[in-house]
Formats: sequence, structure tokens, C-alpha cells
Amino acid sequence: MEKAKISIIQLFALMFIFELGTALVVSYGIPAGKDAWSAILLGMSGGILLFFIYYMLFRQYPELPFTGYARKIFGKYFGWVVGLLYCVFFLYIAARNVRDFGELLVSSTLSETPLLAINISLVLVMCYVIYLGIEVLGRTAEVFIIILLLFGIVGNFFVLVSGDVDFQRIRPFLEHGWKPIFTTAFPSVVSFPFGEMLVFTMLLPYLNRPDQIKKLWLSSLISSGLILSWTAALNMAVLGLEAMKRSTFPTLETIGKVNLFDFIERLDAIVVFALLLTVFFKASIFLYGVVLGIADLFKLKSHQRIIFPTGAILVFLSMTISSNYSEHLEEGLNFAIKYFHVPFFIIIPLSMLIISIIQNTMKKKAN
Repeated sequence: MEKAKISIIQLFALMFIFELGTALVVSYGIPAGKDAWSAILLGMSGGILLFFIYYMLFRQYPELPFTGYARKIFGKYFGWVVGLLYCVFFLYIAARNVRDFGELLVSSTLSETPLLAINISLVLVMCYVIYLGIEVLGRTAEVFIIILLLFGIVGNFFVLVSGDVDFQRIRPFLEHGWKPIFTTAFPSVVSFPFGEMLVFTMLLPYLNRPDQIKKLWLSSLISSGLILSWTAALNMAVLGLEAMKRSTFPTLETIGKVNLFDFIERLDAIVVFALLLTVFFKASIFLYGVVLGIADLFKLKSHQRIIFPTGAILVFLSMTISSNYSEHLEEGLNFAIKYFHVPFFIIIPLSMLIISIIQNTMKKKAN
């Protein structure tokens, strides 16, 4: 492990930006229709329950990363395999995020630039920051969270005064009852992005004040969940349900409609820059989790030597994960959430918690 530590403010910044991620820009909660915003709030409530599972595991093994928990709970060999599967899974999600950013940039601003060039550029910067250490990543997030919030305030202000907002478009509430809200929130919204916070269990041993983790985690989860819910409601109020269903990047279309006095327009750059920041930190944290996990599992003296080789695999995976963006979205919304997110973010951590509680109870009885 590194000797560097991160402060509670830096970890909050990392968690907040991480939670926004690609969910800020892509079609999110759309299966719930006009109630997408409420499905996100309900999913956030489920994310709070997941947090307590992750937090209780951390409290039992505060000095270990998640791959260490797995070996302690499942045993040396089976736990090692579980830890390796999580490393592969984290790398897969990082690749999905890199692909999302590359596709947005190609479709919005850099239409003549090859997708590979964009992905390589992003991953190289990620690898460089990770090589410098967790403290540098934390300090970078501390600076950029302010810029991200400023962009968010400016973007929201211009959309609200543009005259395109009609909140009647999100009415009526519960148009089709509670069923679409529940089926959208569970498991889709719960696991993405709230369940993805599991990767922070790889970084929590670096926090200089572990006693503050509960407040920190919950505050970042709730604040980002409220922003995602508001963004979904605002997009719906500007575009309407049918346009939202057709749109790949609804937030980009929403801010693209802004035209004040034929002077303030083409504000797409705000969304592109916001996604650059959120994807950079989210994919970096997943990549960091991968290299820390591999170093832990294979007992390497330093994780730095495997950062760039892992980054090369990440670039390759981001390009080969799907043949086009439509297939990429289809895989993410249907296949990945059902068959990857639910087991890795919900079932396995819950099983680990139950087994660890039983193990601790048996130890106490034996003593």
C-alpha cells in the first residue's frame, strides 16, 4: 500500500464526481417514463441500503481492501478467485466509461477524430495521475469539483431562463402506477451508479480519518442522487418523453436548445467538459481499484509497474467491447446490469456480510 493519505474533503470530491459519472449525460431512468426522476430517488434509497452493507464490511476489516475481505471471508483460495473476478469486473466498467466518453466526443465535437485516438489520450492521462498516487488524484478532484459545480450552475441557469422548460411535460405523476418506477429503480438505478461505489472499498484504507466515512459516503451519495434526479426532470421538461426515449445523450440535447438573444448558444461544450471530468475520475478510480487489487492478490511490492500495461488492456477493451454505440448501450442497460451488476454489487457483498457475521459469532462463542 501507498504511504500517502487522502483527506475527507478529497474523498468526498472523488465520491461525488464518481457518482455523477456518465449517468449525468446518458438516458437514465427512461423505462419509468415521466417518473424517471422519482425512480432515481427510489434507486438512491436502495443505494443507501447497499452502502450499509459495504460499510459494515469495511468496519470489520478497516486495514484491508475489498480483495482482502474476500480472502478473509471465503478462504484463501476461493476468496482469491473472487477477488480476481472483481478486478476483471472493475476493468470492464472502466472500459465502458471510456467508451461512453469517446462516443460522446465523436458524435458532438470531434467527428473527424478516430475513437481510438480519444480513448488512448484519456487512458494515458488516467494512468499518469494514478502513477503519481492516490494523494494527487484526491487533490485533483478537490480542484475540479468546484469547476464542475460552477459549470452545473451556469448550465442550469441558462436552460431555466431559455424559455424551453415546461414542467407540465413531467406530469402526471404516477401516470402508469408504481410498477415501472420500482422495476426501473431495482436493479437498474440501484446498481448504476449507486452500487458502483463498492470500488471505494479498495481506497478506504487510505483515508486519514476513517471515523468520518459514514457521513462522507452518505452525503456524497444523497447529494449526487438529488442532482441526477433533478437533471432527469429538467431534461424531461425540455425535451418531452418521446424525445428522451430517442435521445442517446439527452443532457447534451437539452443544453443545445439554449438560444438567448441569438447570442448565447452552442453551450454543448459545458456538457462535454462535465462528462470529461466525471468520466476521467470514475474510470480512474475503477482502474486504481484494478491495479490495487492485482497488487494485493499477487503480492506485488508496488502497483506502479502494472499501471500502464493495465491501461493498454483498458484501451483494447474499450474498443472491442461492442461493434457500435447502439450495441454498447444495449449491452449495458440489459445484459451487464442483470448478469454482472446484480451479482457483483448486491448478491456477493450481501453474502460476504452474512458469512462474516456468522464467522464472528462463532468465534465469540468459541472464546
